[in-house]
Amino acid sequence: MAALGGTGAKVGINYLKYYGRRALARRSDSSSEKHARQLDEENASTIYDTFSKLKGGPLKLAQMLSIDRNLLPRAYSDQFVQAQYSVPPLSYPLVVKTFRRDFAKDPLDLFDSFGREAAHGASIGQVHKATLKGKEYAVKVQYPGVAESLKSDLRVVKPIALRVLGLREKDVDQYFREVESRLLEETDYTLELERSIHLSSSSSHLKNISFPKYHPEHSSRHILSMEWIVGQQLDRFADGDASQSERDLIGQALWDFYSHQVHDLNLFHADPHPGNFLVSEGKLCVLDFGCTKQITHEFYRKQFRFLDPNLQGNPILLEEALRDLEVIIPSDTQKEISQITSLCSTWLDLLALPFRAGNFDFGDPGFLKSIYDMGEENRKADHLRTMKGQRGSPDTIYVNRAFFGLYSLLGRLRSKVKVSLPEWLKS
Repeated sequence: MAALGGTGAKVGINYLKYYGRRALARRSDSSSEKHARQLDEENASTIYDTFSKLKGGPLKLAQMLSIDRNLLPRAYSDQFVQAQYSVPPLSYPLVVKTFRRDFAKDPLDLFDSFGREAAHGASIGQVHKATLKGKEYAVKVQYPGVAESLKSDLRVVKPIALRVLGLREKDVDQYFREVESRLLEETDYTLELERSIHLSSSSSHLKNISFPKYHPEHSSRHILSMEWIVGQQLDRFADGDASQSERDLIGQALWDFYSHQVHDLNLFHADPHPGNFLVSEGKLCVLDFGCTKQITHEFYRKQFRFLDPNLQGNPILLEEALRDLEVIIPSDTQKEISQITSLCSTWLDLLALPFRAGNFDFGDPGFLKSIYDMGEENRKADHLRTMKGQRGSPDTIYVNRAFFGLYSLLGRLRSKVKVSLPEWLKS
């Protein structure tokens, strides 16, 4: 709380500097934009610096917000994207303390070797490389106290997040509760182990995709052990010199993976940032199932009804679907209903384009640019910010997160992917 309070004070000072610069500068659009951009950069740097030191809930929130560039001003998304990789490591004595608490043993009592330095760091835990009987293991160790402090962390972070996003607390309270529930699940490595094994097994039939083998005998609530996979991180593969056929193969595997989980299992990997995937031996390897989302069949039908081709160009059916999902609420005026319906129609025409194309080229830079531009336009729209009420199911958060992340990854891969509607929407 002291750290975040200090951050709030620094943000306040940044605003005072901003108002001072604006008062002294010439009144022009370019000058105003420059000073606003500078304010965002200073605040983003200040907030991320604190979040990265605190880890846990604050850093996880930064990681989540970085996936969808439409949510934040660019300065924030550029800073927060570091949460996917660049995290200060936990000291080795605290790693040993976690092992002693869960196993009553030191790491070297369980493994032949155990790296003192973390191989990878994240928001809730970090990964160490270990060996046992000639086999290599990736051992994820949770930061001490994360689960216990998560609720209070989010309660203190919440005002900062609301300020950055420009939202009213009463309108988004149910969404923060949903985020809190998922984050608490992520601190339970026993649940993660169970879902990792289940989703890996249920997706093993998919082409060109692989999963590490998990080791329950060396896992606990705060420690998760799995096979060490050698490969190239997905973003490095995407930014490298892979051929188009290789990009298409990995992109298709990624698409099929999400399509199967969302449409067939209604339980899916909900953390689609590149650090959770490797390209190994010509296949896509999924490394981390820490964040997963279960949805009911009823919600699934309401959410994905928006892919129904019959809704395109039919405002009556679209309004019906929006009411069904509670995006349009009873207190809305006719003007607000028209604004929401028009906005959603435009969004659907864009976001459903891959499903309607059959074969879609995510390498087309115009596609993702159109999504980002529209998101930026909507983020700045005063009439959207002034609409009151909680809109849509909180379950929508992680569905949208999964698909925005998926689109972004495929765009970075520049993959051409075969896409089809779910079977129940084809008739």
